[in-house]
Amino acid sequence: MSDRHRAQQRVPLGVERKGFRGHIDAIAAYDAPSGIPPAELERRLLELGFVEGAKIEILHEGLVGRDPIAVRVNHATIALRRREAMAILVS
Repeated sequence: MSDRHRAQQRVPLGVERKGFRGHIDAIAAYDAPSGIPPAELERRLLELGFVEGAKIEILHEGLVGRDPIAVRVNHATIALRRREAMAILVS
């Protein structure tokens, strides 16, 4: 798949690698494999600044299983587990 085509496609943030840059398209907590109830996960992500249209970049990945990840959302740096990041759709 070309980089241009992939950039236009929504993918979960949790599958992206260090260095990814893009924008948040949506929060889809109902599809995420998290132990947190979907409504609670969505509320937490929104409170942290994961809102539609926000710029996002993966800054760092943990050593074991690339988890957790450190991301920059607009001007804030936040760490989260990849399973929670699966609820954040980016392009």
